[in-house]
Amino acid sequence: MFKLNDNYLKLPGSYLFSTIGRKVNAYSAANPDKKIIRLGIGDVTQPLAPVVIQALHHAVDEMGKAETFRGYSPDLGYEFLRNAIAENDYRARGCNISADEIFVSDGAKSDSGNIQEIFSLDNRIAVCDPVYPVYVDSNVMAGRTGNYDGNTEIWSNVIYMPCTAANNFAPELPKETPDLIYLCFPNNPTGATVTKAQLQEWVDYANKVGAVIIFDAAYEAYISEADVPHSIYECEGARTCAIELHSFSKNAGFTGVRLGYTVIPKDLKCGDVALHSLWARRHGTKYNGAPYIVQRAGEAVYSEEGKAQLKKQVAYYMNNASYIYNGLKEAGFTVSGGVNAPYIWLQTPKGMTSWEFFDYLLENVNVVGTPGSGFGPSGEGYFRLTAFGSYENTVEAVDRIKTLKL
Repeated sequence: MFKLNDNYLKLPGSYLFSTIGRKVNAYSAANPDKKIIRLGIGDVTQPLAPVVIQALHHAVDEMGKAETFRGYSPDLGYEFLRNAIAENDYRARGCNISADEIFVSDGAKSDSGNIQEIFSLDNRIAVCDPVYPVYVDSNVMAGRTGNYDGNTEIWSNVIYMPCTAANNFAPELPKETPDLIYLCFPNNPTGATVTKAQLQEWVDYANKVGAVIIFDAAYEAYISEADVPHSIYECEGARTCAIELHSFSKNAGFTGVRLGYTVIPKDLKCGDVALHSLWARRHGTKYNGAPYIVQRAGEAVYSEEGKAQLKKQVAYYMNNASYIYNGLKEAGFTVSGGVNAPYIWLQTPKGMTSWEFFDYLLENVNVVGTPGSGFGPSGEGYFRLTAFGSYENTVEAVDRIKTLKL
């Protein structure tokens, strides 16, 4: 008789955004005349930049000719894309990262869920709280959780690092020593950031205790303040303790195209074993690479024309963020985020739980956001709104919220 991986049974009933989708669909079916504005999931709404579309068309034409047809991509990704990434995302910022330390994939979500495979199940993980659910859920699936009593989402092998208003939503160094540390800055869901000096403290700490930092930089394109690092490799010593995850989803609108990459420096080792070689083995065994046409689209992102077009798209979303932030403040909400990230993090009013506020917004003004409790225990009492909607919908949503008598 076959057996299940019963670690899956330890997960919450469904993925956070699946639950949101079901609740919204049920409400919409019962109220077909209502216009629902969705500012919950962090999905982009602006079309792909013209230079990206041109690159896609050109690559598709190449695939129709025998002399330019491409099959499987190289394990690490095509050299033209990895060179563009290394030059623009790293060397231009003074970071010593080479093209052969970059692994191209179909997105940061996949890599953040898969990276834990190269580590022992005995390792303890530390996560910000609140946090992007995939970090914890993928470790639960693997069995890296320790004790579980069936009534809580807190496990003995997971060190939660509270990120609250008291510490400006940035974690403090944990009292217990972890083996793996997940950091995401600019942060999803809170929109918080850390300075280069603060991030350097984490790098120094990881090197001191022998931990690995898994650094999610998916939102670095939205950074507007000078002292906020775009990469952990801007910090001295990061090559010996850090893995970095990147996505083309939010900076280039590739949520429906799928492209990302992971950086593992060759200096990052466990004893004599380089993590780079382990990830290369896993990558080559379980993954056949992002499509050629998508990698050509990714290359176009780094052209001068591409940089200019994407800068406008980022500015569009950050204009939305500013409207949400200022509108909610005017309405009397306690808000943060929205400066270096396309997310606004607000405190729920009148002692409502985050799911109560979700229902209240949906039923009273037909606006959808994301309950903070879905991101972890410290997210309770908070709520996330995304700036990725259209400007018109963003304005309408905020104006609706401002009519509430709270």
